[in-house]
Amino acid sequence: MTTMTEPTTYTLVVPGAVLTYDVRGAGSSAAPVLLLIGSPMGAGGFVTLAGHFTDRTVVTYDPRGVERSTKADPASPSTPEEHADDLHRIIAELDAGPIDLFASSGGAVNALALVARHPEQVRTLIAHEPPLAAILPDREGALAACRAVHDTYVHSGFGPGMARFIVAVSHQGPFGRDYASQPAPEPAMFGMSTEDDGNRSDPLLGQNIISCTHFEPDFDALRAASTRIVMGAGAESEGQMASRGAFAVAERLDTTPVIFPGGHAGFLGGEYGQTGDPDAFAAKLREVLVAA
Repeated sequence: MTTMTEPTTYTLVVPGAVLTYDVRGAGSSAAPVLLLIGSPMGAGGFVTLAGHFTDRTVVTYDPRGVERSTKADPASPSTPEEHADDLHRIIAELDAGPIDLFASSGGAVNALALVARHPEQVRTLIAHEPPLAAILPDREGALAACRAVHDTYVHSGFGPGMARFIVAVSHQGPFGRDYASQPAPEPAMFGMSTEDDGNRSDPLLGQNIISCTHFEPDFDALRAASTRIVMGAGAESEGQMASRGAFAVAERLDTTPVIFPGGHAGFLGGEYGQTGDPDAFAAKLREVLVAA
């Protein structure tokens, strides 16, 4: 078994941001580099998953405006197109040929944007649960629910905004047109404070939630891409918006989603206080990669 080295950290200056990424080398491994991404989840969320792939070089990064990666304007929105360009530049900097890419949540949205523009850089994309509200049959209600999360954050701060977010992403099935007009949940239900610290640059609630959920992939480009695209959905998140997004993309691409163990955060092994089923998740991911 090849031994993975400790991560080496690099920075890359890109338009409007400075990105930080980590490379865990695997010596002379001939396997494609594996890039693990989320959004707004940063590199810290993939430590456990990376540890299951010691036989190849693994790269993780913090998206612009997240943790170690800075933005010139911290409060400005970040778009999937910007994230895709950032990923394109990191992959080019690696100079490692077509890579394999596991992308989860908003990272899956950004990865679909990347492959539509630069399919030559990605051999296999596993896009896990992209929260693409804009392509759901109930898009009007789903988009309104996402806007309500952002609006609550802008008007009332992090606790109220996050409480509404938790309820929205856990919602089962279609969003009715009146969903967003329902009273916001109390932050105390989730152990959060109602105190407003005045900050409005949160990567999730401020920078990414609107641009991510409102994005519509270029399906013509994706169907024409040389990249093998595999959509993934969690066994425990059936009916939730992000899972439904995976099925909606798969339908447009005439494929069937692969079901991964756990829910939306099934790969986490205690990062950010969340634990999914990382051993089984990694085994499934390896199975999908080997099938390429």
